[in-house]
Amino acid sequence: MTERIVLAYSGGLDTSVAIGWIGEATGAEVIAVAVDVGQGGESLETIRQRALGCGAVEAYVADASDEFANEYCMPTLKANALYQGHYPLVSAISRPVIVKHLVKAAREFGATTVAHGCTGKGNDQVRFEVGIQTLGPDLKCIAPVRDLALTRDKAIAFAEEKGLPIETTKKNPYSIDQNVWGRAVETGYLEDIWNAPTKDIYDYTATPEFPPAPDEVTISFEAGVPVAIDGVRVTPLQAIKELNRRAGAQGVGRIDVVEDRLVGIKSREIYEAPGAMALITAHKHLEDITVEREQARFKATVGQRWAELVYDGQWFSPLKRSLDAFIEDTQQHVTGDIRMVLHGGQAIVNGRRSETSLYDFDLATYDTGDTFDQSMARGFIELWGMSAKVASGRDIRVAGK
Repeated sequence: MTERIVLAYSGGLDTSVAIGWIGEATGAEVIAVAVDVGQGGESLETIRQRALGCGAVEAYVADASDEFANEYCMPTLKANALYQGHYPLVSAISRPVIVKHLVKAAREFGATTVAHGCTGKGNDQVRFEVGIQTLGPDLKCIAPVRDLALTRDKAIAFAEEKGLPIETTKKNPYSIDQNVWGRAVETGYLEDIWNAPTKDIYDYTATPEFPPAPDEVTISFEAGVPVAIDGVRVTPLQAIKELNRRAGAQGVGRIDVVEDRLVGIKSREIYEAPGAMALITAHKHLEDITVEREQARFKATVGQRWAELVYDGQWFSPLKRSLDAFIEDTQQHVTGDIRMVLHGGQAIVNGRRSETSLYDFDLATYDTGDTFDQSMARGFIELWGMSAKVASGRDIRVAGK
């Protein structure tokens, strides 16, 4: 029986050429797997037909947009996950759901190997292969660009020689990955980190310098999940899409960072994540009134570690699973409404309300009706500073000897 290889297929030049390239290099039959995670663009059927036209013996397509929003974006939101304080893990969280469907297809079509289009210097090779090792430990992995010397110039020449149904003349200088949670742009002109991004690289966001009138939006959450926008019930996918549209129109969610890749190099990345950043901002402000102080402080540390694990391809790891349990526990009272204004590249919260709020007006007010007993403060301060006071006395005593 001829060996079969499942290929993560995007419909672009590199993965289209990879179908025939893998076949010639290995003698195996190639099954193309395309997964919709809300990236937009061409229909899945168009991508499926292109894969077959490029030589795939089977083409498996999956609409995983709701699955991605519910099971991958929402945990990221609950964690307020921003890698290095900036990046909402746009690409990192899409890889596990793609891996899940790659392994499923490998089982269905009797494949022994899974292939992906990553290079040898990026993070995604790790995310794909660690995920595949975890969900399909018997499966092998190959990367045509990394392992079979498939460079872009060779891809163009191969496509023209074979007459593949794919555009080869337009060479975009950037590497772009996108889904409903956001869009990532790198390479080309951006590799000089002194160069400012040009306007043409943006797609999800409008230029914030000339915004339309301010857009006030109310986002309702239940247990950390957005369930309504301006009183209209929404699914997680609908919430992200609606805020991508509204926050994107105001230029919200543009991110320009130099980040630490897992492989040990620093890389300049441009991200657009209008919906994600608006939702994370709203969610964090709702947590500020519903999550107890010490729990909130510790959750910030957990969220940072969670983001690092996911960035590093450890979505399926035991530690990430344990952190998920803690984060989920913190969300039981994160229910309520956040009002925010979207304008000029910013999402600014100006109102919050919750039936499970820990904010007590009578304790917080400085006006008549204050229920806080200020006489307690003197003794509290005395005890709170006791340890430092004793240590300071010791230091003075020792220094005087």
